[in-house]
Amino acid sequence: MKMLLPWELLILLSLTDCLAENARHGPVFSQEPSDIVFPMSTGDNLVIINCKAKGNPPPHYRWKVNGEDIDTHSDSNYRLLEGNLLISNPDFISHGGVYQCIATNVFGTIVSRDARVQFAFLQSFSRKPRNPVSVREGQAVVLLCAPPSHHGEIKYSWVFNRELRPLQQDARRFISQKTGNLYIAKVEAPDAGNYTCAVRNMMTNSSEFSSPTPLVVRRDVIMGEYEPKIEVRFPETLHISKGMSVKLECFALGNPVPSISWRRADGNPLPAKIKINHSVLEIPYFRPEDGGIYECVAENNRGQNVAKGKLIFQNVEHLHWGQTLKDAQMAIDANLLWECRAFGEPRPTYRWLKNGHPLTTQWRIHMEANTLTISKIALSDSGMYQCIAQNAFGSIHASAELKVVASPPDFTRRPVKKSTVLQRGGELVLECRPDASPRATISWWRGGDLLRGGGRQMIMEDGTLRVANITKSDEGRYMCVARNHFGAASSSGSLAVKEPTKIIAPPLSSDASVGQSLVLPCEVASDSTLSPVFKWFFNGKAIDFSRQDHFEMIGGGFVGDLMVRNVQLKHAGKYVCMVQTEVDTVSAAANLIVRGPPGAPEAPSVTDIADTTVKLSWGPGPDNHSTITMYMVQARTPFSIGWQTVKTVPDSVPGQMMHASVTDLIPWVDYEFRVVAVNVVGVGEPSTPSEPIRTKPAVPRVAPINVSGGGGAQGELVITWEPVPEEQQSGEDFGYVVAFRPLGSSTWIQTALASPDASRYVYRNDSIPPLSQFEVSVGVYNSVGEGPFSQVVKVLSSEGEPTEAPSGMRGRAASASEIVVFWEPVPPRSTNEIISYELLFWEEGSLQSDAGRVRVPSNNTALLSGLKASTVYQISVRAQNSAGLGPCSPAINITTRKPPPSRPPGSVEWSLTNSKIFLNWEPVKASANESEVTGYKVEYRQNWNSRTAVLETNKTSIELQIPTGEDHVIEIKAVTEGGDGTSSGPIRIPKMSILSRCGV
Repeated sequence: MKMLLPWELLILLSLTDCLAENARHGPVFSQEPSDIVFPMSTGDNLVIINCKAKGNPPPHYRWKVNGEDIDTHSDSNYRLLEGNLLISNPDFISHGGVYQCIATNVFGTIVSRDARVQFAFLQSFSRKPRNPVSVREGQAVVLLCAPPSHHGEIKYSWVFNRELRPLQQDARRFISQKTGNLYIAKVEAPDAGNYTCAVRNMMTNSSEFSSPTPLVVRRDVIMGEYEPKIEVRFPETLHISKGMSVKLECFALGNPVPSISWRRADGNPLPAKIKINHSVLEIPYFRPEDGGIYECVAENNRGQNVAKGKLIFQNVEHLHWGQTLKDAQMAIDANLLWECRAFGEPRPTYRWLKNGHPLTTQWRIHMEANTLTISKIALSDSGMYQCIAQNAFGSIHASAELKVVASPPDFTRRPVKKSTVLQRGGELVLECRPDASPRATISWWRGGDLLRGGGRQMIMEDGTLRVANITKSDEGRYMCVARNHFGAASSSGSLAVKEPTKIIAPPLSSDASVGQSLVLPCEVASDSTLSPVFKWFFNGKAIDFSRQDHFEMIGGGFVGDLMVRNVQLKHAGKYVCMVQTEVDTVSAAANLIVRGPPGAPEAPSVTDIADTTVKLSWGPGPDNHSTITMYMVQARTPFSIGWQTVKTVPDSVPGQMMHASVTDLIPWVDYEFRVVAVNVVGVGEPSTPSEPIRTKPAVPRVAPINVSGGGGAQGELVITWEPVPEEQQSGEDFGYVVAFRPLGSSTWIQTALASPDASRYVYRNDSIPPLSQFEVSVGVYNSVGEGPFSQVVKVLSSEGEPTEAPSGMRGRAASASEIVVFWEPVPPRSTNEIISYELLFWEEGSLQSDAGRVRVPSNNTALLSGLKASTVYQISVRAQNSAGLGPCSPAINITTRKPPPSRPPGSVEWSLTNSKIFLNWEPVKASANESEVTGYKVEYRQNWNSRTAVLETNKTSIELQIPTGEDHVIEIKAVTEGGDGTSSGPIRIPKMSILSRCGV
């Protein structure tokens, strides 16, 4: 086999890498093993330590425990599942330790962080009997638990004489959760018995019980009193991390039983979060302010003892990366600098690995804490590197891959631009950036000529070719040639030079009025081989013609004019026409001024308020590019319909004047004012209204209108008028002055009415003859003074009551409950005008004062209804005019008729043939006190129609012609002088097309 030379080997390796997939890379952990405590009593005899890494090709795995390789082939307790390590039937002695996962592929090796595997277990107590403990009554005793070997959180308790319930702790008895020992501060006689220590593993949930310890209490000699002796103490110094919970135990022996109290040595009160349970002080969520010296004080009447301990806050910050490593792909002979930075407390130290092995300083490799430097990189430096930061509380790993590339120049990824089109006078920039390791030297060729730079040509350090102020003679093909000691390659592209684009008809600044339309031109001259693209911008933003109603681009080819339709104020601004071709971009701008009606002036202020005038002043608003020619002042009141233009001085306020006097206002009225500006374009927007003001009061200027009167009771003069509207009252305390005098008299009678709403006055004097003529006038006044009176009008006083009674009264009974009455009208000489007549009616034998009353219009007939049957009524009538009621006519007597029969028509039968109904019934016979039957009334209607037809007959049968195809309802009543009798009730006849017969 032929041996390859070193440089041939490098080229082969480079080509192999290039042909490989881009995704090929070294292993990277996606899951690292973590510390685990495995409970031995779970029944699951399988421990899984997770490890997973990404890589291409996929990595293979191996494991170490306590620094030694694990042989999964020879040790049946271990096996691999992908990258995970499985431990079958683990033993807490042989399988506990520090594990590390190692992942490897062709690019290198990485090692995981250390993972401590422990097993929670609890072994059994020795079955050997425990010796009795003998103690005098009153003496203290400590019973030792001596727990078996264990791992994991343990909880201690004691059982007395095999009771089901554990021994309860109190001020005399204490169980230490540190040692498991039972402390009895003062033994009493009932304490004698067997004591068993119970140990429970909180992780495995298993318990073990010791052999009983007999406690014998001797009563021959009783122990005397003595001062407290602290038997259970907490450490003198404890370092506590942030957020941890700490428990301090303190228990004293003594006689009498000592009391336990806690305090801080600095005198500060104990924090509220502290929990004290018997002889245990617990501080949850430890913070810096919780640090200090804590004291446990044991005290009885023989003295006291103090235990002290200092709690020191330990600021532990978990390690975490501030800066990790990034994969590097470097050319051969380049220099590498890697830096990693971790944060944590205590501050971490650093070490470096390559492919899982410690990296040592050599002549090209230098390590300084968290910095790694490799100079003049060689192929042998390729691999996986790891930076490990560690302190007393753990370590963290950062990994990165170093790939060293050695290859000849290659333009596959970045060839020279194939085609470049530029305008004459522009600059040619061609990049030459082949992949090469080491870096290639670059040369440029045009046609067969080597370009050496100089003049308009420049070859940059990175290989880029620049040619300034190009001309047609620069057209052609340009080739970049790249070389290094592994080979050479080239790439080329062509240059075409075009004439520059010019705008020959640019948009011109112009102005327009609101509502007009205009065209902004934009035409270019360009190389005939180019296709210009027009874009328009308005105030810096591109115009989207698909979403704009006012803008339209017109033209085509080398023309792209902008049409602006129905110009508005918002269209004022800067317009830019931009033209783009393949080789260049040109633009031209123009400003459009839009003239419109003025904007709103500033809100006017009101001064010098009088009764009919005020002064206004205001500030100008925008004129919208058209000079303001005049201002109009408008006002509104609570009584006006919207805003009304008001009179001003000057009559026409010129555009340069910002003040005016408003005249012809109404006194004592609330006004708001606004100002509207006008220019040649039109009327602008109104200003914001002024603050409301009220004009000063004044003497009323308007007299009441429509003064008239007349009518009323006898001896009355009634005067009426139309009240003055509120807006014309001109001030407070508005009222009316009513003046009147008999016709021909020179003396006026006046009365003041202090009500602005008054519209009627009645003067009473029994000596006034009826229909006397008076002259009447109504004036006005307010708090300022009296106003004008209305024109004098003539008004008649009331007329007298009628003096005569109606004559010729007569009547007749219309039925058992109705009487019709007639009379002759009162002659005109008796009264001016009859308004109505009043009828009085009462039963014979009763008083006229109890009479019923019916009022009818001024005719001479009336119908009295709702009367009793067979009853004599006395009836009288009297006339009424505006003055009152006249005398009653002589009463007449009329008797109502007997009532109609109460029995309805019976045995009603009917038959239907086509459109005819035949009815017959039994006759109705009246009793002695009922009206005789004179005939019958048949009422019928269609079931769906409420309109009823009536037929009368003096027979007990009838034939009806009715429409076919409809249901009908029929009723039959007897007819008498006393009225209609009782109905037979509704008889429903269904629609039928054949002969039918039925009886009811």
